[in-house]
Amino acid sequence: MKKEILRAYKFRIYPDAEQKDNLARTFGSSRYVFNWALDLKTKSYKEGVKLNAGQISAALTQLKKTEEFSWLNEVSSVCLQQSLMNLDVAYKNFFKGQNKHPNFKKRTNKQSARYASSAFTFKDNKLKLAKHKKHLKMKVTRIITGEVSSVTVSKTPDNKYYASLLVKEQYKPKSKTAKQLGIDLGIKDFATFSDGTKVANPKHLLKSLKKMKRLQRQLSRKVKGSNNRDKARIKVARLHSKIANQRSDFLHKLSTQIVNENQVICVEDLEIKEMMKTKHIAKLVASLGLNQFLNMLKYKSEWNEREFVQIDKWFPSSKTCFDCGNIDKELTLDQRTWVCSCGAKHDRDINAAKNILKEGLFILHSS
Repeated sequence: MKKEILRAYKFRIYPDAEQKDNLARTFGSSRYVFNWALDLKTKSYKEGVKLNAGQISAALTQLKKTEEFSWLNEVSSVCLQQSLMNLDVAYKNFFKGQNKHPNFKKRTNKQSARYASSAFTFKDNKLKLAKHKKHLKMKVTRIITGEVSSVTVSKTPDNKYYASLLVKEQYKPKSKTAKQLGIDLGIKDFATFSDGTKVANPKHLLKSLKKMKRLQRQLSRKVKGSNNRDKARIKVARLHSKIANQRSDFLHKLSTQIVNENQVICVEDLEIKEMMKTKHIAKLVASLGLNQFLNMLKYKSEWNEREFVQIDKWFPSSKTCFDCGNIDKELTLDQRTWVCSCGAKHDRDINAAKNILKEGLFILHSS
């Protein structure tokens, strides 16, 4: 039986000069409103006043009526309201402990604006945004069958434009399977499975690190504000984009394979922030996209009606003998194999993956 899901489709777009100008003003206005609202909330909080979303929206309406900020009326008001909603979500995630305090947006970073359903039309694979006279030229590589609920248009630091369409569509879950899998995520090997299989670290960043350093040196030597510096900046941005695309492709393919083949998927709830504090592995951890991978496993499991279980981060999966349950408290990180007092010899990561599966099944059956 099919179920309704939300799926995002990202396509490259090629705006003409007029559309680029409109998008630039929309990006700038959306960024300004976000920063203005963040500043307003921060100052109000210091004065002992907590502003809710409705109050900030009303303040924005008054701001747009002033002559000084009349330029905010030149772009779609929907995009400006979406900026306020983004800030509201960022604060909710902050108070939940999921994210850091919201930061001010910079024009040198990725630029984006979100259009709700009332601010665009999408028909026959043609996209037209509010305040635009013509359809955007878009390279559609997938067939869109559902209802498009929102569109996020973005410009990356390497000057490429994209449209991300959030689509409500009917999805048929994969057939059920009897297989169960425990996954131990790491650095040397990206993933070790409870069946003994290992997935090597693809090392996308490390493979491009030499070129990255060379391009960054070239950038640092250019005169600020010059055309040559902008060209050098774009080269660095393109390499960053290539690495990000390689990582995303790897994570999507691996997560899809795992979800398609297994009914029960058990992983550790990793403490990425703590791992990033260790200086000699911080860059490696950041390049792996572990949180991104876990999120992929989670939503793909939901789509396909799989059981996705995350084990407590303090569970001693590596130090616990899978055979007898004894915990070796003296086991250090550099010991990749170890022998338990019961005589069982373990590969550290495979043993951890087996224990993660065992603990996950226990949680699943006791809930």
